[in-house]
Amino acid sequence: MVRLEENKKFTENRPIEKLPLPKLVYVPLIQHLGKPCEAEVKVGDVVMLGQRIGSIEAKAVHSHIHASVSGKVLAIDNWPHPVLGTAKAVVIENDGKDQKAQGTVLRAQEEVDRLTAQDIRDIVFEAGVVGMGGASFPTHIKLNPPKSVETLIINGAECEPYLTSDSRLMIEKTAEIIKGIELVKKCVRAKEVIIAIEENKPEAIKDFEKAVAGTEYRVRVLESAYPQGGEKQLTQNILGKEIPRGKLPFDIGTSVQNVATVFAIYEAVYLAKPLYERVVTVTGPCVANPKNLLARIGTQFKDLISFCGLKQDPIKIISGGPMMGIAQYTDQVPVIKSTNGILLLDQEQTSSFTEVFCSRCGNCVRACPVGLLPTLINLSCKKKNWQSAKFYGALDCIECGLCSYVCPSNINLVQSIKRAKMEIPK
Repeated sequence: MVRLEENKKFTENRPIEKLPLPKLVYVPLIQHLGKPCEAEVKVGDVVMLGQRIGSIEAKAVHSHIHASVSGKVLAIDNWPHPVLGTAKAVVIENDGKDQKAQGTVLRAQEEVDRLTAQDIRDIVFEAGVVGMGGASFPTHIKLNPPKSVETLIINGAECEPYLTSDSRLMIEKTAEIIKGIELVKKCVRAKEVIIAIEENKPEAIKDFEKAVAGTEYRVRVLESAYPQGGEKQLTQNILGKEIPRGKLPFDIGTSVQNVATVFAIYEAVYLAKPLYERVVTVTGPCVANPKNLLARIGTQFKDLISFCGLKQDPIKIISGGPMMGIAQYTDQVPVIKSTNGILLLDQEQTSSFTEVFCSRCGNCVRACPVGLLPTLINLSCKKKNWQSAKFYGALDCIECGLCSYVCPSNINLVQSIKRAKMEIPK
């Protein structure tokens, strides 16, 4: 792991603001790891806020999609997507009424206490909750490990530079996150709970230490380093246990949940609220007023950017942070469930580099938090030897970007590994 320039000062003290509702939302039917959903509405239908508009009948890995505003369905067509390039989306014209779908009734604490673990999983499934730290894996599956776990780790590291959406959630929604942790603990049958927060978030640390005082929960303060928030790195740094190649945390008795995901679980269970909005950090040297915004799913990036204002036109727009984020070809892409930030960079931060021959310095090998050989995977990719790329561990790459960051030859190693992942025969 390495220490990076954090650049969180622009938004770390900015309270979460509600973004005004857009006139149109473009809700993609794929916002999760798994199969795309099929539209359950048609053009001309009137939908309510929180109404399910996308699902799959087959028992495939997926997560339900919900309307993020009330209004009329104008189209169901391909639209820019921040991860996939393009994808089918439901276009809804906002009627400004924000009328909620039937069944959105608050649950009292006594009612929540009576819920079984399976009840909670079913509610989370119906609410369309996915991992909001970036992976977008359907949460109801993660809440049902094949065996009980020893340790539940709540991931509040947020190690990606510039991003502060999780940090603000931890400060402003501490009590709600604690209630969400109780729900997760009940589902995975964990014996202990550790809340992991990097040392650069003193206010969040203070709030959680106060909230868990007198309980069996523990707050673990971690060094501010990248990629501290990676699931495998977090587990190893906290428990001293390495997750074997090809294995998952539950294989060594651990479960890891991101704080934003835990908050979404709380809202699904206590508020009967589907996942139709999330906190997004809008920041970067081009932004006039960087903010943490609560935005509806399907809102175009340009609406968030316009609300914050520009000091200058950006050279590059990134969905996410500078290390793991994805550069966008348009500002018309919509916010999806995994959108934790929008980063606008100027010429200084996006200087072009010329790639030269690998010098065999070994920097990428030493920096890789997973212990891979990025330079050999890159060579395999250049020769289109995908089996060799697989042998060298391309599928184990967490795409943190450190190999490219430390490479003195300016080789875009992580991009080669991403390509290898797509080309390796399934």
